[in-house]
Amino acid sequence: MILIMLRLTQYAQGGGCACKIPPGELEDILAGLGVPAPQDPLGELLVGVETGDDAAVVRLANGTAVVSTADFFTPVVDDPFDWGRIAAANALSDVYAMGGSPLMALNLLCWPRDALPYELAKEVLRGGAEVAARAGCHVAGGHSVTAPEPMYGMAVTGLADPDQLMRNDAGRPGLPLSLTKPLGLGVLNNRHKRTGEVFPQAVATMTELNADASRAAVRAGVRCATDVTGFGLLGHLFKLARASGVTAVLDAAAVPLLAGAREAVRDGFVPGGSRRNLGWVAGRLTSTVDEETLLLLADAQTSGGLLIAGEVPGAPVIGELVRRGEHEIVVR
Repeated sequence: MILIMLRLTQYAQGGGCACKIPPGELEDILAGLGVPAPQDPLGELLVGVETGDDAAVVRLANGTAVVSTADFFTPVVDDPFDWGRIAAANALSDVYAMGGSPLMALNLLCWPRDALPYELAKEVLRGGAEVAARAGCHVAGGHSVTAPEPMYGMAVTGLADPDQLMRNDAGRPGLPLSLTKPLGLGVLNNRHKRTGEVFPQAVATMTELNADASRAAVRAGVRCATDVTGFGLLGHLFKLARASGVTAVLDAAAVPLLAGAREAVRDGFVPGGSRRNLGWVAGRLTSTVDEETLLLLADAQTSGGLLIAGEVPGAPVIGELVRRGEHEIVVR
């Protein structure tokens, strides 16, 4: 009974990917941070820190590329099994966003052992293992520490064809923009945290793997993509447009939203991370839509969909890339 009564979201200041360090502050931290190149490299670094892409990629001598990423965060829902599933799907998404397939994952667990029973931690890990198994990804141990807030995620290693990578700097004018999952996860998760209301549509979206969308994009010849997580659609779209040297024109009415998302914004359940995202891109965009819509477009997502520069079956087209103009983003 005590496990049912405990609310995991009340043990964390933030929630999900909204607990990320704000993008502007993160860029200040990383500015000028040089990483020495190895003297005798085993492979060639294809994707590093330069454009803030979803994962690092190294080409090996046999022509295979290794994709590596890590992602973890505080509880986004109260159900520990669901939190584990969401965190695992979110970590695996970085590999899918690069056009790769996950091979192996390591658990990353921070646990306030004096505040929360280990039975909850076991459920979190069980949820992560369930999603990894669904992805065909081995879970081979990991690392755990005692911490004041619960956090969980995975370090994931995957494989990809180096000639079929999807990168955030490979966009070009004339490409359509597609989005594979609806927005609104941040505001619905914040409503859940503050009221206890449960939103099955949000949980279903966050636990859905981006595997099929990734494979469909690679088959279609897509070479530019990213996933939409803590920096919101606008934040990740800005990074893609900046890295690719283009302007993104976004049709706000074409962007899919989860049921209840607009109502959550109107009722005041906007996470601080979503507002910070909008503040970060405000000077980089021009818009004719209202603030409510902009907040949804900047909403901090957890385990969101893929933003693809190309057309993918079943995914709505939400805009296009054009030649670089005065702003990186135009919202209509």
